[in-house]
Amino acid sequence: MIQATRSGLRRLLILVLVPLLVAAGASLAPMTNAPAQAAVFGALGAQWTRTAEGPQRYPRHAVTPDVSIRMSDGTVLRGNLIRPANQAGQPVDRELPTIVNMTPYTKMVSALAAEVLNYPVLIPQLIELLNAINLRGTVISGYNELVGSLRSGFTDTFSYDPKLIRSGYNMLVVDVRGTGFSQGTWQVFGPRERKDTVEVIDWAKKQKWSNGKIGMAGASYSGINQLQAAADAPGSIDAIVPVVPGADLLRDVVAPGGGVGAGFLGFWLAAVNATKMIPNVASMLNGTFDWKWLGDRAKDPLTFFDVMLQALTIQRPGQATGDTRELLNDGTRRRTALHTDVGKVTTPTFAIGGWNDLFTNSQARLLSGLTQLPDSKKKLVMDDGYHITVGAEFGTRGAPPKMNVFSRAWYDKWLKGIDNGIDRYSQATLASMPRDSFFQTQSFPMPGVTHRRQYLTGRPSGSVHTPVAGDGSLSSAEPGARATRLVQPGLSNLCGRDGSQGAAGVTAFFDFCGRDNRIAEVAAQTFTTAPVKKRTRISGWPGIHLVQRLAATDGYWHATVNVVKPDGRSTVISMGQLVVSLREYDESRSQFAANGDVVDPFLHLSLDRYKPVRPGQTLAVDIPMSPTQATLQPGDRVRVDLYSLNAPKAVPLGPTMWSSRFGPQYIEIDPKKPSWVNIPVDHPLR
Repeated sequence: MIQATRSGLRRLLILVLVPLLVAAGASLAPMTNAPAQAAVFGALGAQWTRTAEGPQRYPRHAVTPDVSIRMSDGTVLRGNLIRPANQAGQPVDRELPTIVNMTPYTKMVSALAAEVLNYPVLIPQLIELLNAINLRGTVISGYNELVGSLRSGFTDTFSYDPKLIRSGYNMLVVDVRGTGFSQGTWQVFGPRERKDTVEVIDWAKKQKWSNGKIGMAGASYSGINQLQAAADAPGSIDAIVPVVPGADLLRDVVAPGGGVGAGFLGFWLAAVNATKMIPNVASMLNGTFDWKWLGDRAKDPLTFFDVMLQALTIQRPGQATGDTRELLNDGTRRRTALHTDVGKVTTPTFAIGGWNDLFTNSQARLLSGLTQLPDSKKKLVMDDGYHITVGAEFGTRGAPPKMNVFSRAWYDKWLKGIDNGIDRYSQATLASMPRDSFFQTQSFPMPGVTHRRQYLTGRPSGSVHTPVAGDGSLSSAEPGARATRLVQPGLSNLCGRDGSQGAAGVTAFFDFCGRDNRIAEVAAQTFTTAPVKKRTRISGWPGIHLVQRLAATDGYWHATVNVVKPDGRSTVISMGQLVVSLREYDESRSQFAANGDVVDPFLHLSLDRYKPVRPGQTLAVDIPMSPTQATLQPGDRVRVDLYSLNAPKAVPLGPTMWSSRFGPQYIEIDPKKPSWVNIPVDHPLR
């Protein structure tokens, strides 16, 4: 049956793609793919690339589908075991290191993606053809980011890399509890699911085809559970390569700033809940269908939707019940499961993330958070991509090697003991926005930056030439006069970098949404600096201290920090939001500038700290912002945009919506109580 499917795919690919290749190939000039910058790629990168993408030790790989793995509570998870094979397709009789990928997206999808995207000759040529179409500088420049991920090694990380397996590794791709063909109900990183991952690792170690060395692989969900397993069972895993992972899911994506991350969560939950209902057709045909699987699916067909809907519709905090209440109150078992203490991790960790990813907040903290690992065992690469476009430039001029190349080198070092130099790669390899080159440093934030205040003033900057709600200035001098700025909700962020982030990068296809924020700024009060005179780096967490007033008992603020080019293009480099009633933060877990300003407030985000305000009350709030790495060239400006809504990425919590009724909000500019943005820079701004 598998052979027949492959034959069908082959015929389809030949019929559809060959004419496309022939017709288009003659008219398109491929984009340059010259060797990358030496400091980021270099001789070691070239060596790792040859090793990962050249001839491998074994000629083939063999898949054993639907391997049953019984958990301690009796639930059976199912996985695909992929092993290196001889020319006849028989798995080699050797004990080898094993790499585990725990996925909610079904191992069936992973297997299909791996086989199709690694189809010999034709697919690689098609991918190169698609990437040869250079649409940079056009209104659909995001095309190159989206198709770039096809050659970045991301798909090999998401599914599995046949060349990695043929080099001498077993791969075990397992459907997490309640998804794919595994029994049970989906927990969305619940406590039992976290225990499952540790038990699968223990099971894999004991199998006759395993030599006891275990690595983990995968992106997004499968990157998150790598960090969880490494923290939950220190020492049980020998190497992990989490791609676009998160470690604080509540603050990253579930309830950023106290809002509900409905934009991403709604689509994502629908996708996983739909795919988990796909039955094992082969078992239906051979009479081995798992009726317990069907019963488990019937118990909970729409996992987590009830929680999200209740969070959006309750009118008062006391109305929250069940899992919703558990998630919205600090210290509960369910909420604790969404947080990973990376300080417990002792496993060598190579993490890949992006400045516009859903989990940037967690990724930027990894190097400082992995306190038990020496520099040789922890690496972080950050580009300026979105969740599904991270690494789109990897392997090209000025960029790091591809993800599959990094993965192979990391596993070879820590699972096979090969001295390939990956442990000597820089701790932090960072892209600098907007569209600056990669550079390497020993930490994030980079050394040599200092937080410096820029005050909001009512004086027009004169830098805005498109419609906005209001034009003000940012200055190192305190405001000299009072002013009040009205902010009203709008949906302009549907087309903006913040909206593209919430859509995981899909809407970034359009340049005027993903790379230029001027359409989103229609609903914003903007505050802009004078042009800088020298090249200036920004690195770390900008802090926004806002003196504001509400017409109701609650409100919602959304802020972005932008780099504005001389031609007027405004590119978001940091974003954040805050529900005013949930403004309290934990000082012991927050970061402060040298002058005492809070620049990275760690919000409690707990209903037991819900504090509505008195209508008309002037109150200062601190908005938590995402970390950033950016470069200002001479002539560039910094801009802060302030909104009272950033739908659809996040929307106010139910009680906030009922209390505020999306009413007017005001920014109070007062010389005695100034508002400011505190920016981490290596040179003073004007």
